[in-house]
Amino acid sequence: MEADDDVPQLNPATLAALQEFLNEKQKIEEEADGGDCGEYEMVQEDWRMSQFWYEPSTSKTVADEIHFLTQGSASLPIACIACPSLYTQLKKSYPQLTVRLLEYDQRFSKFGTDFVFYDYNRPTDLPSEFHESFHIVVADPPYLSRECLENTVLTVKFLSKNVEKSPILVLTGAVQREHIHELLQARPCGFRPLHTNKLGNEFLLYTNYNPQGRLGGWEEKPLVGVLRYELRISAGMAMNSVNLDLRLSVTCETGRS
Repeated sequence: MEADDDVPQLNPATLAALQEFLNEKQKIEEEADGGDCGEYEMVQEDWRMSQFWYEPSTSKTVADEIHFLTQGSASLPIACIACPSLYTQLKKSYPQLTVRLLEYDQRFSKFGTDFVFYDYNRPTDLPSEFHESFHIVVADPPYLSRECLENTVLTVKFLSKNVEKSPILVLTGAVQREHIHELLQARPCGFRPLHTNKLGNEFLLYTNYNPQGRLGGWEEKPLVGVLRYELRISAGMAMNSVNLDLRLSVTCETGRS
């Protein structure tokens, strides 16, 4: 037996996990020290602020769509509300575009004048020159609550040049489908956004314009048969007098084409 045999050895999987931990620790320490992570590099997600970054393929797909809509023109400003991973992708892929990041996390102030502090609880507390000045608005409400969505939509309407005609893209949960349509007349696309941490909630990309063959096109809402059973129980003055009225109604709804 050689002397080295007495030294404990870590298996490759454990070594890899340890190295990943040390790398993450180093990044966090560099950020705390104000270290530069690169001009348009992301910071670590902070789940306390409901931060979940997109997978690179998702960021690239949405960035390509925005580039298509602007035709690469720097004269058509873009607002990214609470979607920093999309902002960084836009700046890396299409540096000529004019993009502003509205974000609560002050760590993104490293992006200079492109960064604008944003709190969805104060949806229109923004520079006055931003009012109706953005050609494209993209939003990712940080929470799935109705209140957060409604406040974010107020911000979208504040920023957009024309809510009915200017492109608006919203990335949020499938549970918000009806609310998004009600508030912005936006519909989900076939494209499915993905996050690096594999969220359990299904996310959709909604647009207020028809992307045609891009982004998987608008989803066609199928014919839905809705059965409503209404059981009405009315009790008379006497306990032994109960009337049951069972009614069946069928309602069919079709999506807008």
